[in-house]
Amino acid sequence: MIRAAWDRLRLFNIGELFAHRGRTTMAMVVMGVSAGLLVSVFSISGSITGSVDKLTHSLGGKASLEVSGITDAGFDQSLLQQIRSVGGVETAVPMLRQSIGADDNRALLIGADQSVAQLGSDLGGTLKDQASKLLTVSNGVLVGSAMGHQEGDKLQLGTVTATVAGVIDDGTAAKLNGGHIAIALLPVAQKITDRVGRLDSVQIIAAPNTDVDQLRSDLTKVVAGRAVVADPDLRTAQAGGALTLVRYSTLASSAAALIVSSFLIYNAMSMAVAQRRPTLSLLRAMGGKRAPMVHDLLAEAALLGLFGAISGSIIGIFMGRTAIHQLPAAIVNSVESRTEYEVPGYAVPVAILACVLASVAAAAIAARQVYKVAPIEALAPVGVGAADAVKPVMRWAAAVLGLAIVVGAVVLARADIGRLSIGSISLAITGAVFLCYAATEPIVRAVAAVARTFGAPGALGATTIERAPRRVWATVMTVMIAVTAIVAIGNASRNMVSAATDSFEGLARTDVFVSPTAMEQFPTGPLLPSDLKEKLRAIPGVGQIGSAQMAFATLGRGRVMLQAYEGGVARTSALDNVSQADLGRMARGEGVVISRDVARSLDVHEGSDLTLPTPTGEHKVTVLRVVPYFSAIAGVVVLDLDVMRQWYQRPGETIIGVDFAPGSDHAAVMAAVRAAVPADIHVDTGRQAVTAISSSVRQGTSISAAILWIVVLVSAVALLNTLMLSVLDRRRELGVLRAMGTSRRFLLRAVLTEAAGIGVIGAVMGLVVGSAVHYLATFALGHAISMDIAYHPSPLLVAYAIIALGLSLLGALPPALRAARLPIVEAIAVD
Repeated sequence: MIRAAWDRLRLFNIGELFAHRGRTTMAMVVMGVSAGLLVSVFSISGSITGSVDKLTHSLGGKASLEVSGITDAGFDQSLLQQIRSVGGVETAVPMLRQSIGADDNRALLIGADQSVAQLGSDLGGTLKDQASKLLTVSNGVLVGSAMGHQEGDKLQLGTVTATVAGVIDDGTAAKLNGGHIAIALLPVAQKITDRVGRLDSVQIIAAPNTDVDQLRSDLTKVVAGRAVVADPDLRTAQAGGALTLVRYSTLASSAAALIVSSFLIYNAMSMAVAQRRPTLSLLRAMGGKRAPMVHDLLAEAALLGLFGAISGSIIGIFMGRTAIHQLPAAIVNSVESRTEYEVPGYAVPVAILACVLASVAAAAIAARQVYKVAPIEALAPVGVGAADAVKPVMRWAAAVLGLAIVVGAVVLARADIGRLSIGSISLAITGAVFLCYAATEPIVRAVAAVARTFGAPGALGATTIERAPRRVWATVMTVMIAVTAIVAIGNASRNMVSAATDSFEGLARTDVFVSPTAMEQFPTGPLLPSDLKEKLRAIPGVGQIGSAQMAFATLGRGRVMLQAYEGGVARTSALDNVSQADLGRMARGEGVVISRDVARSLDVHEGSDLTLPTPTGEHKVTVLRVVPYFSAIAGVVVLDLDVMRQWYQRPGETIIGVDFAPGSDHAAVMAAVRAAVPADIHVDTGRQAVTAISSSVRQGTSISAAILWIVVLVSAVALLNTLMLSVLDRRRELGVLRAMGTSRRFLLRAVLTEAAGIGVIGAVMGLVVGSAVHYLATFALGHAISMDIAYHPSPLLVAYAIIALGLSLLGALPPALRAARLPIVEAIAVD
């Protein structure tokens, strides 16, 4: 039985794949593109979360719990003894961990004591092996090989001149932040960072037979809100949150590519069925069963999807490596580990499975032509058999299902459920496809009507269109989906960038910003030099000067960005509409302003009580306002600067805003500011800050935009495939026309009119559906980034549709040329 099935598959299916190499190649290419896009998208998010997870395990080893600081200010070291006294704690390993350097030189400084060896981690092994070097060298540190230092080198770390006591071997260093790491004994690390008596983390090894959940509860009571007690993977989960928006938007674009590819597979399998009708009818007449034929076609489609996905996945690995460098710096730098490119273990299998399932599902629809026809009907031309007609029951079922899906998409987009709302975009497009299936006959008639406007060649093209309604409908859908995706997602992304840029426009009111990192990265640290503010104040021509702080903090299991401001300089747009009375309450530590996503995740609203865990204990505040704020990386909690310094034990500032005095020479004052600021600290004008942030937001959407244009190219291949099928299916007919004296030019124009009809109707439908989905997407993206996005249909959407149409029509040229150059004798001799 198995041998017979294999022989049948090899002779009638695999053999056909080799016989029609062009069609096979095209089908595999488009599935390969879809697989490549999926693998690259998975790899982008997997690289950041994987890097954090890798670092967590390299540092934490067999720790079952971690007590970590709420912010990068950490917590008081006196808490360590209280943690060690909790029943069930076998070992408590203290650590200090702080980022040092910036941009390409960013590294991680780790401080630990001898108890780290009990963790059984890469860090513990390294410190144990080279502890003697650290003990014998003043201010000694171990550095990773990627740091570019040798033993005995001097390097400046903070205010301390450290000495390289040893270099970690390449194998171990690669596991520790990619070799960008410096390790010191805990007192030395505290001295380097000027954080004597502070810790960032305590790794907990539970005693044997200890209930970890009960231990977590006991530790939570002991720390009393001054630190966070959680599983070690909390950092990985928080890192993934910063990528959610990029991941969802790119997945939506990749899903569009997969849907278009499925339609192309449908066309390819329809082509296979059409060309094999004589063979299939003969097998049926000889007593062959329909089920094995259908199974063989599904197996053929699975092979197309499998081999296309395998090759595409390999390309996707390299695509992801390139794409990860396109991520905004704010996302990459929002996590403590350096991002190392890696492909998650699930990426390739999931991409291959998705492509195989899509191929089989599309082929199953095409294969119904075999399953539904009688032996004598299989000998009829395409379009004559009942299998090519859409039954009324199917039309009504598709209409009801499509309407239900569209309604569900609207509900999902309008519901304030955060970044999950983005799923409404793909859902709406899917619902539109079902509704279009219900309207197959009007769509095909419209395509034929467009073709007929081109005169006699168009009349011939229209006849061909009406003979293969399903095939034409599937191709119209590929064009429609491509145009819809470009119009809807492209314009919604443009509106999102505009809304985000407008929300930061207030920064332009400040003349100069001084920060440790670029403003588009949301400067969260390190703190600026303590004397810098007074140096700037003393510069002639400087008017108002104000401080601000930003810091990531843990709130619940999520991460938020704390923002605190002094006076009217460098103030966030989140405070633009906050009353003076509420500002007074904030200054007294009675309330905070939060962004919508924070309110949603904590289930609070204006007037609600909110408990903030801080290094000084828990503080109860009132939610004064819930405001829209661009929260692509993390939600925002705004409080008074002095309150933040006191509660979070974070003196100083991470941003200094400077306004020039009226009548001053701006160029001269700016030059003086730059001269007063150390070289490694950023100085930007307010306008430069807005431009940089806008560019960063736009960069975050660039990957999705690139994927959308790939979808357009896939649709061009789909149109090529369909028209090539049309030419092959009418090979004898075209030969007879040529024998009767029809010119090559006439046949060329006849095929192009088919493409014009399909392209024009597909583009028009794409404009209509795309505009509707664009309107829906503004709500979905608004919930995703926690701000209001205005619907602004751009005149460019027509240009997008025309460009997408033009690329699709390019796919008509090869089959049109083939039809024109068809040898008369060979064409007539086909039968």
